[in-house]
Amino acid sequence: MKKGMNQHASVALLCLTGVASVEAADTNSVERLEQLELRMQQLEQESQQRGSAGELRRESNRYNPAVAVFLNGKYNRYRQPEDEYALPGFQLGGEAGLSSEGLTAEETEIGLSGNVDDRVFASVTLGIHQAGAETELDLEEAFIETLGLPAGLGLKAGRFYSELGYLNRQHSHSWDFADQPLVYRAFLGDQYTDNGIQLRWVAPTDIYLQIGTEYMRGDGFPAAGSGKSGAGANIVFAHLGGDIGSSHSWRAGVSTLQAEAHERLAGGEEGHAHGAGGVEPSVFDGDSDLWVLDLVWKWAPDGNVTDTNLKIQAEYFSREEAGEVSVDDGAEITEYEGEQDGWYLQAVYQFMPRWRVGLRYDVLNSDNQAADPDVLEEAGLSSEHSPKRTGIMLDYSRNEFSRLRLQYNHDESLPGEADQQWTLQYIVSFGAHGGHQF
Repeated sequence: MKKGMNQHASVALLCLTGVASVEAADTNSVERLEQLELRMQQLEQESQQRGSAGELRRESNRYNPAVAVFLNGKYNRYRQPEDEYALPGFQLGGEAGLSSEGLTAEETEIGLSGNVDDRVFASVTLGIHQAGAETELDLEEAFIETLGLPAGLGLKAGRFYSELGYLNRQHSHSWDFADQPLVYRAFLGDQYTDNGIQLRWVAPTDIYLQIGTEYMRGDGFPAAGSGKSGAGANIVFAHLGGDIGSSHSWRAGVSTLQAEAHERLAGGEEGHAHGAGGVEPSVFDGDSDLWVLDLVWKWAPDGNVTDTNLKIQAEYFSREEAGEVSVDDGAEITEYEGEQDGWYLQAVYQFMPRWRVGLRYDVLNSDNQAADPDVLEEAGLSSEHSPKRTGIMLDYSRNEFSRLRLQYNHDESLPGEADQQWTLQYIVSFGAHGGHQF
């Protein structure tokens, strides 16, 4: 660098000398000026070559994948035993049960992502979960995604979180509460991820409009293994959003999931909620059709979220199922028709830098019918109780890489006395961490 600066200084000095020579001897002026110009061009070319080499080195670093690690630990305290947890009227699947009581390294998330080339992006996310005394490794996401396709089109293929609803696509470290709303536990087994392909289109309009569809294998709850020989779940979604002035933004969405369930076991393949709440383990075979409406509104003065901001969001789920339900290893079976819905409303307010407070209310309802009501009762699908829950949280973020959260739930999921649920949570990240979606 110093050598280059000295060279340029020398050239400047030579230029001054050359100008003086022009005044003293006109016969040599043209020749000297041409020599000086030639020398300056040579120095400029050398400088550009050095700069290009540096750019090439920086460009090569871009092909290294970005690595991110998220640590999510909790201390949970419940009044009622965690293994008695259930949502009457709903078959729990996937990861829908409560977290383990006491100290737990809830989840460690490892993500690798990067551009394969100028047209393809790839991402892999591994989740290390603690389930009691056992540790499980899950492949949460592993997909490729196109970049810069014409006409606003986008394509994703592999294993990924569906665009169904609003919260489903978000990883746990970005949740505003320590757990998912009840509708996600009841209808999606906490979160719907599956193997498949997604096609989406963003309209060339001033207001944001995205329409897409997903063609899934159907291994995840609520489809549950129906895609062994083909697709078992189809999703269609549409998102609409925009800004109101400089301080407000919003997004609304509608989506639907149509699944064919084949021997869908309570607790899913992992069996975390298997036989929970003292009810018999149940198996469902049939069709499951789910509709989701979501709405999110955000406020920040003049778009500056540093000091204060507010986010309000709500989602409504409605599902119809028709088929057969069996208990006692298939010894008792009945025709079944279920109508279920639920919603949640939550608000999170950052009242000063680094500090936020949140309030959430959940409700579930069911109207399930069966030819044999006794089997329905044994399976925990009777509609005599509507689960509901109120939660409040307070969290502190020292910076964008750490968060400490205290949360309390007044949980009336089961009839009788409400469960008092306390959670102290920390979330720490290191490595590359891109911005979250709206």
